[in-house]
Parts: sequence; structure tokens; C-alpha cells
Amino acid sequence: VQLQASGGGVVQPGGSLRLSCAASGSIVNINKMGWYRQAPGKQRELVAYVTTGTGANYADSVKGRFTISRDMAKKSVYLEMSRLTPEDTAVYYCNAVAVVVGAIRWDTYWGQGTQVTVSS
Repeated sequence: VQLQASGGGVVQPGGSLRLSCAASGSIVNINKMGWYRQAPGKQRELVAYVTTGTGANYADSVKGRFTISRDMAKKSVYLEMSRLTPEDTAVYYCNAVAVVVGAIRWDTYWGQGTQVTVSS
């Protein structure tokens, strides 16, 4: 499974960005797609994820500012980020839990990361 993320960049505080991630490969089914982030010197942390049948979940730090959505037909997940602050600066990683052709279990996959920088 390959996860291709895009949409990162530099934005001023209070601004907005939209991240996109598309999954490809011999995918039978995707149960969960989401976003994590890692700031310099910090551990990777969950931002948001959406699970088939149970909806979206968010880290407390982004609730009310970020919105995650998923297009199952396109095997894609999106993250609308608004009211960005310098504390949101990080590399954002797309994540998916999927089962592929020939597999008998769900596995976790990661994208290459996209840099989001919030700075004036």
C-alpha cells in the first residue's frame, strides 16, 4: 500500500491549509485512515482519524479547528486545517489500516509526510 500525501506548505498564524492523502495498491479494504504529526524534538502524535462505521476522532488540541473527511471510493482522506498556530508546525503523516490482496490481517501503513509550517 502506498500513501501519497500532499497539501503542506507555509501559512501565517490564523490561516488554513488542506492536506490530502490517497492510498493505492492491492487494497481489499481500508478500515481506518488518519493523520499524525511530528514536530521537531517531539514524538509523533495523533491528529485525527476516521474509522469505517464509527466516524471521526480528533486530538483535543485540534478539535474545533481541524476537520477530517474520507472518500472511500477514492481511497482518500483529507484534513482541513483552520485557525492554524505555530504549535501546529510539524511534519504531517498520513496513516491507513488496511488489508491487501492475499493478506489475512489488517496492517498499518504510513505515507512519506508533508511539512506544515505556521509562521509570520
